[in-house]
Amino acid sequence: MPKSAPAVPEPVADVSRMSSGPQNTTTYSKVFRWRLPDGQIEIPQSVEVVGSFNDWRPTQLTRDAVLDAWHVSMQSIPGGKTHHYMFLVDGKPVYDKHCDGLSVPDGPQEEQFALTTPRGPRVFMLFAQTK
Repeated sequence: MPKSAPAVPEPVADVSRMSSGPQNTTTYSKVFRWRLPDGQIEIPQSVEVVGSFNDWRPTQLTRDAVLDAWHVSMQSIPGGKTHHYMFLVDGKPVYDKHCDGLSVPDGPQEEQFALTTPRGPRVFMLFAQTK
């Protein structure tokens, strides 16, 4: 049976005023979605996304019970570059199976959110849209 659309509007975070870097006129939107890993039944207290597109400030995801997922739509993400990000569940970094790849953290701000992997600390990559 196909899943229906969310019963509630998607939460939207405007990151246009959060970027402190050079102004880039090309921006795009991205829906970040996280689900409980298979076999996990305990519902977390909070699910957040942090990244270079929101100056590493946590943005809360909202739970959609119909889809059994947490999500947020981020607006005005600067294009023309690769962004780094992490999901935090109850304040701890968790894996995103939909990321574009893994990257070595770039500086102490990213290192504080990194996952520990066999190859060392890593953060997720989000390739910038060019449209």
